[in-house]
Amino acid sequence: MSAPSDQLPAGYRVGGWEVAQRIANGGWGTVYEGRPASITGTGPRDGREHVREDVRDEVVALKFLPTAGLAPRQARALVETARRETEFGRRARHPRLIRMLDSVVLSEPGDPVLDGAVVLIMERAEHSLRQFLERDGPGPTEREKSRLLTEICEGLAHLHGIGWVHGDLKPDNVLIMADGSVKLSDFGLATELDSTHGTHGYIPPLGTLDYLPPERWRAPLGERGVQVRPGDDIWALGIMIHQMFADGTSPFPGATPTARGATAQEYAQGRAPLRLDNALPPPWRELAADCLAPTRAERAVHTAESLLDRMRTASVPVAARSGGPRKKTLLGLAVAAAFCGVAAAGWTYAAEEEHEEGHTSRPAGRITVHNVVELCRDRAEDRLPACSLGLAVDPTLPYTVENVVATRVWHGDVLSVDCHLPRGTPVTDENGTRSTGWFRVRLPDGAPSSTAWLPGVRTPDRPVLPTCS
Repeated sequence: MSAPSDQLPAGYRVGGWEVAQRIANGGWGTVYEGRPASITGTGPRDGREHVREDVRDEVVALKFLPTAGLAPRQARALVETARRETEFGRRARHPRLIRMLDSVVLSEPGDPVLDGAVVLIMERAEHSLRQFLERDGPGPTEREKSRLLTEICEGLAHLHGIGWVHGDLKPDNVLIMADGSVKLSDFGLATELDSTHGTHGYIPPLGTLDYLPPERWRAPLGERGVQVRPGDDIWALGIMIHQMFADGTSPFPGATPTARGATAQEYAQGRAPLRLDNALPPPWRELAADCLAPTRAERAVHTAESLLDRMRTASVPVAARSGGPRKKTLLGLAVAAAFCGVAAAGWTYAAEEEHEEGHTSRPAGRITVHNVVELCRDRAEDRLPACSLGLAVDPTLPYTVENVVATRVWHGDVLSVDCHLPRGTPVTDENGTRSTGWFRVRLPDGAPSSTAWLPGVRTPDRPVLPTCS
């Protein structure tokens, strides 16, 4: 279905961009680089006046999806999918999601391949995760693999947090940007969870076989399509964790995707064990096993948000996890990337009494930070960067990279608190405890802002406080 490059005339324009070199081919189409077209010149392919000013001079990716050879109904479905993908990209903007700029339907009556083709105009990436892992030369280090997986999970946590499922998560749909950061892409199968139940949505019976959970192989097809849940993405994430550390191999053996799918179903039905490659480091082995829990119910307890918290801890080097010699190196690269990419700036308080389980009798106006990760409690005095916790700018917005202040806190810190907000954005800790409560805390002199917000799940204290207005 892909349009070969020689069918695109030299200097062919789409909107305000001129087609340059081909970037990639796929089963659905071809991706080209798009460079800003010359301001001079006129004609139906110019269109620079219709391009947003903030992206007019940006190098983009142009994904051509030809409709030639499709039945009229299929062509309309492809156009509708492209429209939905563009609209989703505009609505769900986040640092871990590729930016969708526009979509265009070409009108070229003299060219049967291009006529009616859909072109998605999006942010330009360097390559996909698949290409990155298959490149020649030394592969990524364990720390780099950990960072990539953590950033993937950041994007997934945001999607699930706003009530959407990706539906086709795989290395081909994870893009690496020029600065090395990760962005999720290809939202053609992304769907919003049903507004009535909030547990599932519906998509066409499509997807990449190697990343489908066992239940999808036998899922009934209704009028709205097949059911898809956040746990479907979690299963795909588990496959990717295994592939990342095991040289691209699936945890389910088989010569073909169908054979590997059959092995996964045997495992889900209790007739075969889950065999994970020994190359997976212990924390990531546990993460992969939880993502690949055999049933939807078992996977449902492992949300993208809770997995993300565990991944940040798993990114601590082995020496730090085992209590070995300290290293004068930057720890927790994934945490630094997740929380604003700035140097952790914390503050130290005078020693207080030992933290006790349950709610404490801390005087009103003071609360103690609590980290449920045992490593971080045992080594609180080391103030490991990977064990630092983030304070939010706004407790009503998603708890993500752009909503965290530079100042960091650690287990045992005692903070001055002004008031309590009982209904903010929900936060779940590493043990699965969930809370919508937040405390507005005062920051030390010299901090960029005077106050910030600590999630209620990060402290056992419940002092009597006024409700934040």
